Amino acid sequence: MGRGKIKVCVFNYREFDEAQYFKKISEELGVELIICRETPTLSNIQLADGCDCISIITTPIDGKLIEKLHEMNIKLISTRTVGFDHIDIKYAKELGIHVSNATYSPNGVADYAIMLMMMAARNMKRIMERGNIQDFSLQGLLGREFSNMKIGIIGTGRIGETVVRHLSGFGNEVLAYSLYENEEVKKFAKYVSLDELLNESDIISLHTPVDDTNYHMIDAKSISKMKDKVIIVNTARGALIDTKALLEGIESGKVGAAALDVIENEAGLCYNDLKSEVLNNRDLAVLKSYPNVIVTPHMAFYTNQDVQEMVYSSLKSCVLEVEGKENQWRVV
Repeated sequence: MGRGKIKVCVFNYREFDEAQYFKKISEELGVELIICRETPTLSNIQLADGCDCISIITTPIDGKLIEKLHEMNIKLISTRTVGFDHIDIKYAKELGIHVSNATYSPNGVADYAIMLMMMAARNMKRIMERGNIQDFSLQGLLGREFSNMKIGIIGTGRIGETVVRHLSGFGNEVLAYSLYENEEVKKFAKYVSLDELLNESDIISLHTPVDDTNYHMIDAKSISKMKDKVIIVNTARGALIDTKALLEGIESGKVGAAALDVIENEAGLCYNDLKSEVLNNRDLAVLKSYPNVIVTPHMAFYTNQDVQEMVYSSLKSCVLEVEGKENQWRVV
């Protein structure tokens, strides 16, 4: 006698974009969904009781939540994101709970990063803010010729490689730094040391996961090595940048502009309507106030194709895990 449907408790379930894909893909894969529109907490985690797996987004899963999931015999924590640093991976592994992430087309994030580079180089934040109040003056808005700017790409995985390849159409000289060199990247960029990239680049764009080895890789020391008026772009993880050092770099004029889709300590901020709230992230409030800093709420990934692929990755990962098959998305 076969087992029933695989049951997955989906937290942070979004009606306005994910729902159509969850409905279609769960039916195709034979998965029963338990829906929770809220972030997983100790108060609602019991909704997953009787489920095989849970599906989450970039919400913290700490030791206490993992203990509760262990008590309920949850086999897999599947995050519908590429990054998984919001999960206590070490403790999950100790308790025998597997963790998986999602994959999706790199085009969305790559093109968003290039868009941010160009917006920062052309002072687009100031142009748009002035336009909104019908100030159509030119003073202070002189941009930089984008194709003449040397661009440094830190991290040449799927997304970094795509950024390099797409930049080739603009004619920029591109430098690359990565722990693992990519032959495809070498067609369009030159691999150099990190110091050379920092010293030579007009724009520096981050495309690497964060771990203990590269936490705050962009700090006061690395900023001091950069060109004057450097532009820093981050669509990867906020903790790659020491925000205090970045603030000092911007205020001193060393950093000419920054375009950030991710920031440190963004948990609880992204994807929430906080327009009537006092932000509990002072650094974000300060960054938003600078005319040469663009901040967006962790949405470089946000295209229709990427959302569909994230949902598919998450649910298919659960199916493979429960069926005891090789799971290409498992990270621990």
